[in-house]
Amino acid sequence: MAALTGVEVADLAASTVRELNQALHACQPAPTWRVLNPRGAHSVACGLKGEVTVDIEGHVGYYCAGMNQHATVTVHGNAGVGVAENMMSGTVRVRGDASQSAGATAHGGLLVIEGNAAARCGISMKGVDIVVGGNVGHMSAFMGQAGRLVVRGDAGDALGDSLYEARIYVKGTVKSLGADCMEKELRDEHLTELAELLKAAEFDEDPADFRRYGSARQLYHFKVDNSTVY
Repeated sequence: MAALTGVEVADLAASTVRELNQALHACQPAPTWRVLNPRGAHSVACGLKGEVTVDIEGHVGYYCAGMNQHATVTVHGNAGVGVAENMMSGTVRVRGDASQSAGATAHGGLLVIEGNAAARCGISMKGVDIVVGGNVGHMSAFMGQAGRLVVRGDAGDALGDSLYEARIYVKGTVKSLGADCMEKELRDEHLTELAELLKAAEFDEDPADFRRYGSARQLYHFKVDNSTVY
């Protein structure tokens, strides 16, 4: 690893992911990092707790930026399964596409995927904000408990299945809604929060072009009449 014009450079062709993550976890890490040649490596920049900026120049594998706190991580490429999984705060941005379970179980922060996200985007989300520039796959926001999912493209089957209180905004078409998910009125307060989310994600869109989806609140408690739905 070498410092260049105030930026710490880590080349994963010459060092390991373990060495990179250990350096990022130091008591006082360098504030700005550039990671070269990730070549699909897994668990890059995981568990960060400091206010550092990490630019990853290329594609990454599983669980990049998982458990992130405070850090700003940008992937200049595509991301594998579970990007920003269990993120608590900070910002994670994927310039390309993301595989399955992006932002899974995340409690806070902002996840931006400029391309498409595969199945189960935002599964069991617990407070994170996720903005997807393209489409999302089936069962996105499955069991979403809190937070907001914004989709500028289309959504696949079973959107919001078994949803709790997460809010979903979709500009394109929805192939089908999951159990207990329904379209809801897009009121002024929703237009305001959606405009703020789009601005934070650096997308120039009219919030009025989106539709809002949320929980019908029929599956909060077990009812024998709904036994075939669970």
